[in-house]
Amino acid sequence: MEPKLEISPDFTLEDIRKIRDYTYEITNNMTTQELCDYYNKGAEAGFKRIEELKVERSKRINGTQT
Repeated sequence: MEPKLEISPDFTLEDIRKIRDYTYEITNNMTTQELCDYYNKGAEAGFKRIEELKVERSKRINGTQT
């Protein structure tokens, strides 16, 4: 079972430690291929979100926001 990650609304240094510990718990027994897949999956989601934000920004700048 995956550990639960709880971040405070203030996002403190303690939260950064929680994230590091959470990631360690999830990845400590993964094979090299599983690690690559885990991080690539996260990267794909991040790049997709960046593209969405670019489109949203472009719409705002050009005045075509819906």
